[in-house]
Amino acid sequence: MVKSKKPEQNLRPLESFDDSKKKLRQIFMNLASDIAESKPPVLRIPVRTASNTVYDEHRQILTLGERMSERRFNDISEVRSFMQTLLLARGIYEALQHDDHPTIRDLYYYTLHTIEGTNIETFNSQDESNNIFQDIEVMTGLLREQMGVVAESRGALVGEIVLQSKGNKIDCSKFGIGAFNIPSLCDQIQIVSVDADYVLVVEKDAIFQRLNDYEFWRRNKCVLITGKGQADRATRRMVRRLNEEWGLPVYVLTDADPFGWYIYSTYRAGSISLSYESFRLACPDAKFLGLTMTDLEKYEVPKDHLIKANEMDIKRAKELLVRDPKTKKPRYPWFYESKRWRQEIHLFLDRRVKAEIEAKSSKGFRFLSDVYLPEKLANKDWII
Repeated sequence: MVKSKKPEQNLRPLESFDDSKKKLRQIFMNLASDIAESKPPVLRIPVRTASNTVYDEHRQILTLGERMSERRFNDISEVRSFMQTLLLARGIYEALQHDDHPTIRDLYYYTLHTIEGTNIETFNSQDESNNIFQDIEVMTGLLREQMGVVAESRGALVGEIVLQSKGNKIDCSKFGIGAFNIPSLCDQIQIVSVDADYVLVVEKDAIFQRLNDYEFWRRNKCVLITGKGQADRATRRMVRRLNEEWGLPVYVLTDADPFGWYIYSTYRAGSISLSYESFRLACPDAKFLGLTMTDLEKYEVPKDHLIKANEMDIKRAKELLVRDPKTKKPRYPWFYESKRWRQEIHLFLDRRVKAEIEAKSSKGFRFLSDVYLPEKLANKDWII
């Protein structure tokens, strides 16, 4: 039986949809109250833009600033978006009432129709509906998962960890060469017990599968997770839960290139597009395990295994060290204010080459699992 490191966490209540229903209902009640008092109905929504995204130095995550926008019913330029917001909020509320868990595409079709007496559609496209949906998230302070809305999930995990869903216990060490697929509504899953020393997040699914096949997680007592590239919300949330609820250190393994480093950044501090969710998705304690530019020299990766950096790579690297022209503050302070990171990024810009994790195979197929990862984990000063 897998032992629990923190037995008290087994009693953690599952997310309830009741608060979501109450918050959505309150929107309509507030508007009804305004109308009864002859006040123009208005919705106040935090602005979701890069210029209103700030770095919270205390929590070390990206978050939304204080700027708000107003969506007014009696403004001809805003009445359509006002209608769309209430229409979609009602659809979400009705799904919650019936214990349904639609996708955002389901909601789009559920609310899509021609307005009676006109030839006007409620939504012109799925993108328009998605944008309004995100407005509802920031307006209510509720994530889509809290509203029971499911999204595509790509993540997987394996290790000595036992989960529980709908009364069924799931032992994530019993999947053979497979792994547990992290569901969109991962907060509806209880983490019953964990027997691991840390979480290893792997950028690439192929590398995850290799490490799983070698049972790296069993031999090194860790939880192995992948988001299969740029991680989805559920994967990031699961990483955050394992760190926050179980106190497990988090290490991230990506390719040696600016886009891999940005993937690490997303796990660590969040992203601009989802800054309003960083408080539940970002993991400020996450450390970067590799690959670094220094690793390429230290482990003598052959020059013919390196890849010439393209213009997009170079642009992304420079962005990691840029300052905001208005505030003069670095946009990515966790990179800019780290001497180690500045050295790595400048080394990349000087050499203009990158490397994939698979380049380690030049030393042997098991060099990554048997040498590189154990050495890095044993020498914490090699980790950024």
